[in-house]
Amino acid sequence: MKRSKRLELTTRGLCRGLVLSESIMKETTSAADFLPPQRTLKALRLAAAECQGCDLYRYATQTVFGEGPQKSSLMLVGEVPGDREDKEGHVFVGPAGRILDEAFADVGIRRSEVFITNAVKHFRFEVHGGLRQHHKPSGPQIRACRPWLEAEINAVKPQVIVALGATAAQSLLGNAFRITASRGQPQKSSWAEWIVATYHPSAILRAPKKDDRDRMRQEFRDDLRVAIAKSGT
Repeated sequence: MKRSKRLELTTRGLCRGLVLSESIMKETTSAADFLPPQRTLKALRLAAAECQGCDLYRYATQTVFGEGPQKSSLMLVGEVPGDREDKEGHVFVGPAGRILDEAFADVGIRRSEVFITNAVKHFRFEVHGGLRQHHKPSGPQIRACRPWLEAEINAVKPQVIVALGATAAQSLLGNAFRITASRGQPQKSSWAEWIVATYHPSAILRAPKKDDRDRMRQEFRDDLRVAIAKSGT
């Protein structure tokens, strides 16, 4: 191939890469641009409804903001809203929410006592067979949404945060954190006095064998008990 032709193709490739990079940067910015001057939960919830901090707002039905008391010693952080949550606008109202509510009942705590939210506030999904199926949020999407999570934590001021699943745990404790190695072990953190990481309830539902599901349910409850003891709830 002639040198001039190679240069032309290379230039085209570089230009295409720049265009894609610029497109990604425009799509995934930061929720920080949408935070309100007042950082009460009410003000944050209203502002979050208009968030366009990443591309997910284009496809989701609505923002699904955290729910719970203005002040709570215990906060639970999940990954991303699911299909039911996206349609109804409330956190953990689908099958994973049922697992969570059963665990709350078993450990002697009411949902109304706990602030519950997600690391990402818009549903990310792929369509298969006409159904919207959960898809893990990307790193840029998690980072773009972090200002909302930070604002929720600062408003609620929990003593203990329970990270539900790897996405929430790594968002709060760093990418090196592994639930398989440190599940249920209280971790010191700048976010709250303690962070306790455990399974996401949906992981319990996805376990293929009943014995595994039963074991994970019990471990999930045990981890909640550890968090409750640390929080004094």
